[in-house]
Amino acid sequence: MSDATTGPGPGRDRLRELLDAVLNTDGGRLGAMAGDAYSSPWHFAREVSRGAGEPPVSLRRRVMLERAAWQLRQGRAVTEVALEAGYSSVEGFSRAFRRAYGTAPSRAGSTGSHWLPAPNGIHFHPPVALWIEGYPRGRSDMDPTALLVQHDLDDTAQLLDAAAALPAEEWDRVRRPGETVLGWDGPEESVAAVLDHLVYTKEVWLASITGADQPPRGSTDPGSLRTRFEQVAPRWLAEIRDIERRDAWGDAMVDALCDPPESFVIGSVLAHVLTYSAYRRQLVRALLREAGHPVDHGDPIEWLRSRS
Repeated sequence: MSDATTGPGPGRDRLRELLDAVLNTDGGRLGAMAGDAYSSPWHFAREVSRGAGEPPVSLRRRVMLERAAWQLRQGRAVTEVALEAGYSSVEGFSRAFRRAYGTAPSRAGSTGSHWLPAPNGIHFHPPVALWIEGYPRGRSDMDPTALLVQHDLDDTAQLLDAAAALPAEEWDRVRRPGETVLGWDGPEESVAAVLDHLVYTKEVWLASITGADQPPRGSTDPGSLRTRFEQVAPRWLAEIRDIERRDAWGDAMVDALCDPPESFVIGSVLAHVLTYSAYRRQLVRALLREAGHPVDHGDPIEWLRSRS
């Protein structure tokens, strides 16, 4: 990946040299990068962070994952791609890929664009080059919106796993008679009903955003619900990341799935989904505790610490 340019004009410049050192070094160790750039590790990290807006190790890891996602979509084997990306094991690569894209490497084709959010607009561009956006619109890994979206998915997956351990009679048991989160959604009186609404909300809003037909209401037994979630979660995440990349939060859509059709601002749709998803996740926790099944608090701080 030595074909990146940072602007018009002949010859090399310092940022180009720094990017080459970041991306061409085997293993991604800071000391080796700095050595290739004829610099001390401290000075090298400072130069890259100042010039590219991203620490060198983070930059390399993200771009290598973008390349890996593209290679997997071309049919390359996971083991081969993992080694080329600098990972010593497929397990380590799979964990990093899942954290970044919200799905396993084997499902890389469902991730939408292979670009990840970037603070500097620097991305892998196939087959062996970089693409540098003129007006980068990415966000840092600590952007609150990105964290909320990812936490929502991870927390829902955790709750689906926890609830699947309930005895069959507790899964559908009415524990909150008359409990209604949103009037038009109907009652959510059991663990199964609340989890179904958590999943279906994303299914139906994703269909609205992408212009697909209204999805059927799928089965709500634990296995089917988990399968539905695994199908919609990576597609939902990919769509949100694409909207973020295009800075399209202010765009509006006319939702023909409503009767009568109604217009929505995309940013408000995400706010709506996250707001009621957070409430439903806490409602599921309360129902699980009433069933004698202890669960954590669903705290994003604890979740983020567990990812680090």
